[in-house]
Amino acid sequence: MTEDRECSKSRSRSRHPLPSVLCPVLGLLLLSGCAVGPSYHRPETPVPESWAETSDTLTAAPPSMVQWWTVFNDAQLDALVDRAIRSNRNLRLAEARILQARAQRIVAAAAGLPMLNATGAYTRLERSRNAFSSATGDTSGTGGTAGGAGAFGPGAFGFGPELFQAGFDATWEIDVFGGVRRAVEAANANIGAAQENFRDTLVTLLGEVATNYFQIRGSQRRIAVALENMDIQRKTVELTRGQFQAGLSNRLQVVQAEALLATTESQIPPLETTVKQSTYQLGLLIGTEPETLLQELSRASPMPPPPPAVPAGLPSDLLRRRPDIRRAERQLAAATAQIGVAVADLFPKLSLTGAYGYQSTTTSTLFSSGSQYWSVGPGLTLPLFRGGQIRGNIQVQRALEQQALATYENTVLTALQDVESSIAAYAEAQAARASLARAVSANQEATQISQDLYEKGLTDFLNVLQSEGSLYQAQDRLIQNNQLVLTSLVALFKALGGGWEMVAPEARRTEGK
Repeated sequence: MTEDRECSKSRSRSRHPLPSVLCPVLGLLLLSGCAVGPSYHRPETPVPESWAETSDTLTAAPPSMVQWWTVFNDAQLDALVDRAIRSNRNLRLAEARILQARAQRIVAAAAGLPMLNATGAYTRLERSRNAFSSATGDTSGTGGTAGGAGAFGPGAFGFGPELFQAGFDATWEIDVFGGVRRAVEAANANIGAAQENFRDTLVTLLGEVATNYFQIRGSQRRIAVALENMDIQRKTVELTRGQFQAGLSNRLQVVQAEALLATTESQIPPLETTVKQSTYQLGLLIGTEPETLLQELSRASPMPPPPPAVPAGLPSDLLRRRPDIRRAERQLAAATAQIGVAVADLFPKLSLTGAYGYQSTTTSTLFSSGSQYWSVGPGLTLPLFRGGQIRGNIQVQRALEQQALATYENTVLTALQDVESSIAAYAEAQAARASLARAVSANQEATQISQDLYEKGLTDFLNVLQSEGSLYQAQDRLIQNNQLVLTSLVALFKALGGGWEMVAPEARRTEGK
């Protein structure tokens, strides 16, 4: 009974060292509220107060571009955009990168948590006969005593005792100097960068879908105009042939009329090729076989008119809206946090290790109270010599941070340049459209007058050919200008970073299910 009380007191005393060991550790935890390395601050980037380029159709009102393609009122374009958002492979790739960034954040955060392992072991020892024989001076293998008992007693030779072990061990590296917290900070910034990359991919996709669609419609309209002019020119060929057969004209006029007709006819195959290539590109963008859209888009449709007014906002709006700028800013934040991760390697690493389990030579007593064991204690690691590795890594991370800053600043400048160039192209295309429309009207009248005068014999046939050729060129240029107005406006919407607000990666994954 006395021995039981002593054992109880001994076990009671053995519990006291644990809190005493943890007290310094808990004190360090209270002091670990700050993290080494620079804290990130969003860079202040100066931008102009207004755009240098202006246009009568552009306003400084805040742009509403959540679904900017709907301003064209084209149901076919709306359907293509919707299919591209749901099925484009580049968007899938961008989504997968978001998932990767989120998983990497879990990995980074796990480094600051305790690691717990379940352990189990079985050991069986076989003693060396030669070693024990040499120790007794007996080489007979009997241990020098009758019956082979030897100086080591019964069972000295052959298999020895068995040892069974089961338990847990834990290790916790305490983030005193914030290296793990900086790694998590960098991982969070990388998640943001991946999300902005998805949005930037979406903005590019929307612009490419609209651009290729307008190229198709523009080329189809150019083909239609070429066919209309071929009808006019074919009538001229028939007229000159009739006059030649009647002896009222010469062979030269017939050949000249046929040459103009053939020249106009030669313009159609390249336009048909453009229609097919743009259709194939659209098929790729919507994530389907390229030829599947040929029948769907084979029927020509008029090009929609541009909206009467386009709100472009202010340059300062660009920093908040354009995804590539937002992505570059998040990459800069991640690079800044990585400096803290590298700096933390200069400081001591404090870890707390512990183990608890059972050990016994027999399985029947393995989980009894007498088989218990435990251990706990802090550990400290201080780097003394690494050959400049740690400081070299710090320099690497600082250089990467400078690169990220330069990339961010260059991205802002590139975005401003994109918008200014798009405004200039759109304004110039708008200004030229009125002049081209007047040119078409004048050439139509000139063609009609020259044909009437030629039939009456009051003008030379060369005037007819020139009028018909000029009419076709003016009509073709007007169509190209209309297409340029639309594609320039698409480029402006893309440069302003519009369209990504309506789609989130999480929503697309839900729709995909």
